[in-house]
Amino acid sequence: MAAAPSRVAVEERLFSLVLALLATESGLTKTEILSTVQGYRQRYEAEGVTPALERQFERDKDDIRELGVPLETVDDPGDPGNNQALRYRIPKGEYDLPEDVEFSPNELALLNLAANVWREGSLSGDSRRALMKLHALGSAADELVVGYAPQIRARDAAFEPLNTALGKNQLVRFPYLNPGRSEAMERIVAPLALVQFGGRWLLYAREQGAGIDKSFLLSRIVGPVRTTGKTFPRPAGDSTAAALKSLQDFWEQQTAEVRVQPGTDAATRLAKRRGAVAGGNGMLALHYSDLNLFADELASFGPEVLVLSPPELRDAVRTRLERTAADHG
Repeated sequence: MAAAPSRVAVEERLFSLVLALLATESGLTKTEILSTVQGYRQRYEAEGVTPALERQFERDKDDIRELGVPLETVDDPGDPGNNQALRYRIPKGEYDLPEDVEFSPNELALLNLAANVWREGSLSGDSRRALMKLHALGSAADELVVGYAPQIRARDAAFEPLNTALGKNQLVRFPYLNPGRSEAMERIVAPLALVQFGGRWLLYAREQGAGIDKSFLLSRIVGPVRTTGKTFPRPAGDSTAAALKSLQDFWEQQTAEVRVQPGTDAATRLAKRRGAVAGGNGMLALHYSDLNLFADELASFGPEVLVLSPPELRDAVRTRLERTAADHG
């Protein structure tokens, strides 16, 4: 009985495939790839060409194309139209950095570190593309920073399907729960950008029907994100910059006046908020972008904070405090 093939990580298999295709000018056939490339040859030697191995190769082809690798197929001149004779290759020069771009070992180490920060979760596609590009440079990185790699995850379940739809210009639908509502409403939108603002992820999108660009908190998407089967033309301009400018402008317009008790946790934390302006007698002017989230934050300080304006924020905080008091008898 043949020994079970050792498992090779997906990233290692994809990287080995890219290296193999970069190393040949004429390209490789499927059989040559499966029998020689790390990650395939182990299963090929144990089992030969199987439908499962071929499906794995087909998935990997799609993956590396999504990672921005210019993989192309070339017909065999002596046997055109024969899929088994197709050769796969990465055209010379199309996956290289510009000739005038060079990195020192220190710069390579820092770039690797930055890519590794995002290597898990729904951002792994971007990080894998960056790491694969860096590894392809063939230069040594400074080893002094190896091991110092924090990790950032996008915890909202909606992030990954939205990011995928964003890359393919696909319309999506999802249930969205507005504050104060007991039932979610279905939204159909054209995703334009995913941005982080104020420590939270938001989707900047054009709502269908209304034709208005809006921001949606990912934490308020309360069900699965599904594609509609339709695509949309991406508008001109930088949607990410437009989203951040819109959020910044709104944040600057929304100002609250509160009084905090000196020496309390509220006084320390709120005074350090971005854009906070301190006055006399514990007075603070604070900017915010979402009234309900800000009300949650202020209510968590209890009697340490008194909201003076605007009235709707004061009422929202009061409602939360009254509910807490009622819940605890």
